[in-house]
Amino acid sequence: MRTRTLKTVTYWLSTGLVGLDFLVGGAFQIARSPQAVQGFAHLGYPAYFMSLLGVWKVLGALVLLLPGLPRLKEWAYAGIIFDVTAAVVSVVAVGDGWGSASLPVAFLVLTLASWTLRPVSRTFATLSDSSARPAAVVTKAEAAA
Repeated sequence: MRTRTLKTVTYWLSTGLVGLDFLVGGAFQIARSPQAVQGFAHLGYPAYFMSLLGVWKVLGALVLLLPGLPRLKEWAYAGIIFDVTAAVVSVVAVGDGWGSASLPVAFLVLTLASWTLRPVSRTFATLSDSSARPAAVVTKAEAAA
């Protein structure tokens, strides 16, 4: 029971931090805050990309934090992984060094923790999951039996 509680707390802590970061960061990008504009210019990205990325960040954060929507959650996790890994590469590529990349690396770790620890109710069932498989789909092992 104690391990389950620790897993639940760690899941919600990591998910809450990632969701809050993407919700607030996306809102700042949509609003074109001076800090966001300066950061994007420093990294060499065009201003229009900031608005596009901000909208996707807000949508991804909402999907992560809201109940249900398991397929969209998978897409949101993928998008967040793409975003934070691109942030690491961008920061290092412009010469800011690994010290500046530590924050996106931390959010990469938090995102992976959230994805790994998510409850079954927040996962998307795959065809390898026999309980989610339509009756007409038969695995090789079942066909051989």
